[in-house]
Amino acid sequence: MASLTHWNRLVRYVSAKNGQVRYGEPIIDSTTDIDQQIAAGAAVKVRVLKGSSALTAVPTDEEDTIQQLLGPLSPAEVPIVRCTGLNYKSHIAESGFDFPEYPTLFLKPNQAIADTREAIPIPKLAQSHCDYEGELTIVIGKDAKNVSEADALDYVAGYVVGNDISCRDWQLDKAKAGMIQQWCFSKSFDKYAPLGPAIVSTKVLGDASGLRLKTYVNDELRQDSNTSDLLFGVRKLVSFLSTGQTLEKGSLIMSGTPGGVGAAMKPTPQFLTNGDEVVVEIEGIGTLRNVIRFE
Repeated sequence: MASLTHWNRLVRYVSAKNGQVRYGEPIIDSTTDIDQQIAAGAAVKVRVLKGSSALTAVPTDEEDTIQQLLGPLSPAEVPIVRCTGLNYKSHIAESGFDFPEYPTLFLKPNQAIADTREAIPIPKLAQSHCDYEGELTIVIGKDAKNVSEADALDYVAGYVVGNDISCRDWQLDKAKAGMIQQWCFSKSFDKYAPLGPAIVSTKVLGDASGLRLKTYVNDELRQDSNTSDLLFGVRKLVSFLSTGQTLEKGSLIMSGTPGGVGAAMKPTPQFLTNGDEVVVEIEGIGTLRNVIRFE
């Protein structure tokens, strides 16, 4: 597997030195959660990475301190977000569907990209059935087309934590979504794909199997699963989604969410409300944290 990055972990941040937005590699133990360090008031240092994008950034000898942690990718760096529906066995079970033979795909535009710790604006038409979906998100490191499963990781730069914010009534209700479930509009509002806290290279995580994923809403554990529960893993997703169509460098693949979404809670669904904090943690990557703000 050829590495596509010159770094193991990349963050995008506002510099305490000059106020500029920069890339860096955290100078902390690999098991330390950078979000928790910053939340505790620690002065987190980074080795500055120079480049016009996260995927072209290279190490320098300069050190810096994080003033504000951003998401590792800006919207301009992401051509498109390809998303996988019903890909964790536990989520398929709670949704009442059979296991699909092939991955289910829908799309988000790059306007959906948001930073960690950024408030997520929920438009008025989407406020009654707002839901969360914690997801392992794949970062494509070079253009990929008709890629085999065996070679799939050669096209993956790394992984980031994502949250597929979803509007369930516009996704599922016939009166709004139409006769067939409609996933794109319902999941593509601005900033409905927050990312963070870092991109971790395949050099560190390989195919990202066996990673624990947890999602909290206001400190209540809602999702607790493992990427081993994925029906279609990273290699399969990259291979299938590149069949006959190009996965451009910088594109993302959100790999699906495990059981425990608000819409499936019994006896009463628990949708997000104004001011709720959603925290998604993935082992080896870190914590993504966002607050829901009704507009």
